[in-house]
Amino acid sequence: MKPRVVIIDDHTLVADACRTLLGQACDVVGTFSDPRAFLDQALTLKPDVAVVDVSMPSLNGLDTARALLRLLPEVRIIMLTMNEDPDVAAEAFRVGAYAYLLKRSLGSELLLAVREVMAQRYYVTPLITRDLVGSLARDPETRKAVHKLTPRQREVLQLLAGGRSMKEAAAVLHVSARTVAFHKYRMMEQLQVNSTAALIQFAVKEGLV
Repeated sequence: MKPRVVIIDDHTLVADACRTLLGQACDVVGTFSDPRAFLDQALTLKPDVAVVDVSMPSLNGLDTARALLRLLPEVRIIMLTMNEDPDVAAEAFRVGAYAYLLKRSLGSELLLAVREVMAQRYYVTPLITRDLVGSLARDPETRKAVHKLTPRQREVLQLLAGGRSMKEAAAVLHVSARTVAFHKYRMMEQLQVNSTAALIQFAVKEGLV
């Protein structure tokens, strides 16, 4: 039986390429540009594998993976990204991903990654393997400050780092601008940064955008 696969990527060309690459060997049951729309249908689609972009404007891939695994703990997640930062890859595996691919290696590795995760084996692109080992081996006490943030704080941070104003972020999240401001300044306090620019720099480094 072919594995049931969903593709979550806000870049149409990438999503179409994934569908084409997997079309013969897999049953691609859906492609989504909005991860929230996918999460609403996840229990209906019940995919075996989810190919998830790390950086998306409405909800980043790491938080999408966290939410998906709460709904479907057995799903195998393949993170797909242009981000070569081994720390982001390490965080993806800590979240529960089974594979991490770079978009520039997509053609040669995606189908292989699907086969590996369906056999309950992990897969990481050889392009970052050496650096990833170092990131995973770090002392847990030095792991990223992103763990200090609540899911709502991460949503606010991602929207602000993506160029949204506090008013625009409030509209996306269906909260007041005052609530967004509260989360923003609370994050600055927690992360010990003193400017919006520093907060955004943190978001970029942590792979939230």
